[in-house]
Amino acid sequence: MSRRLLPLAMMLGLACSAQAQTPLSASDWLSGSVRGPDRESSAWRPGDAPPPGVPGAPGPKPVATTGEVGSVQVTRLGIGNPDSVGLRTPRKAGLPADLWQGSDAATLAGLILRTPARLPAMNALLDRVLTTQLAPPAGSDAPQGTLFLARADRLLDGGALDRAQALLTAAGPSNPEIFRRLFDIALLEGDEARACEIMNTTPGIAPSFAARIFCLAQTGDWAAAAISLHGAETLGLLDQQQAVLLTHFLDDAYVDSGETLATPDRMTPLDFRIHEAIGQPLPTSSLPIAFAHSDLRPNNGWKARLDAAERLARAGAIAPATLRALYTEQSPAASGGVWERAGAMRTLEAALASGDLSSALPSAFDQFKQAGMTDVMAAMIAAGLPEGGEGRAAQVATWLRQWQGLPVPVPLVLDPALKADPVQPPATQKGEALLAAMADIDAGLDGDLPRAGRGLATLRALGLAAEADLAAAQLSLLPVMRQNP
Repeated sequence: MSRRLLPLAMMLGLACSAQAQTPLSASDWLSGSVRGPDRESSAWRPGDAPPPGVPGAPGPKPVATTGEVGSVQVTRLGIGNPDSVGLRTPRKAGLPADLWQGSDAATLAGLILRTPARLPAMNALLDRVLTTQLAPPAGSDAPQGTLFLARADRLLDGGALDRAQALLTAAGPSNPEIFRRLFDIALLEGDEARACEIMNTTPGIAPSFAARIFCLAQTGDWAAAAISLHGAETLGLLDQQQAVLLTHFLDDAYVDSGETLATPDRMTPLDFRIHEAIGQPLPTSSLPIAFAHSDLRPNNGWKARLDAAERLARAGAIAPATLRALYTEQSPAASGGVWERAGAMRTLEAALASGDLSSALPSAFDQFKQAGMTDVMAAMIAAGLPEGGEGRAAQVATWLRQWQGLPVPVPLVLDPALKADPVQPPATQKGEALLAAMADIDAGLDGDLPRAGRGLATLRALGLAAEADLAAAQLSLLPVMRQNP
């Protein structure tokens, strides 16, 4: 069979079933249009019941009828339970190794996707929880991978594409659910060639016909892509809006038509990348934060990269050093907004080099405070600020160092409303207790400090005293770090 006819033949052969899978992710944007129906999942997968004739399958066992050597059978090897996959050990992460024990995986997955972590101290703790190799809960009724996919989706929802990609890659891209997410990440980072190469060389993992058509064109086989698009439209395997988008993508006759395509109600990375490819790029400011990574690519303007980097830094999705370096990449071209912060950082960098912070540090602090970004400023420069001194510059330096948990001459006086009676450490369901405590601490950002105090007490009972102390310091510093209403 010719290469061009292969995609159409595959679609004709797979068009029997039309029942769509239920999304496993709570993310509205994640692969909505690149999720394939059941008909695209062919062949046996790890975790499925063994096919008839394979050792371990139900039913009668095969019996040899002759003494001849049988044919060699090939089956796909599993990777084990992905729920146990992580990027660091519990010891290095400072977490209890039995954190998930005593809970149901589905319950934990729901809590992971819902637990707020707006305070930087809690955001950093949640990141460790999501990326640590923890033993999955024993005796859970949830399918294997439920907890793992929730962890990956929470990282994606927070814009932490690098950690999500590392976690997914550690589990192996041969699983369709894992590859679907890796494909999205590649699209958002502008590295779709790598994702398409994996798709084209690994049978059975193409997320959808739209993704397959996109990758055929991406690898230069435009004729096969066109045939596949026509076949998919004929068989009703694409919705009308997606078919129109792919038609504009494949046919350069539309380049000069001046027709502006409607924006999908739910933007996906594939739709976003195709809109860009046909010369109708979309702004990322109104899209989920993960899309902001597209603006960090070098082919974008400096302001677009600054806006994206600030948004990602606020969420703790990129290293503070990335934003700091970007601020000083050029001289501000205008005034107001991000330009003011870029100019303030350039002046502050010079002041840090000279050692005279008396004017530059308070001025930069005021600029970042006005934008609600003093926590980002602290993450960028606190470690390089002096511990002592006099005047407002010394006071600002102290606040920023305290926010990061760094030593200062005079210890911070915590808000008395955060004090709570000690609690007994939970004997089981520690993970649920930890996530509930993080939700309690998050309430302190809205003024409920007594509830936050109870959450801090639970953290200490779980052996996370350092994290509790840092969270208490950040909550106590909110009045001076926040812009007054």
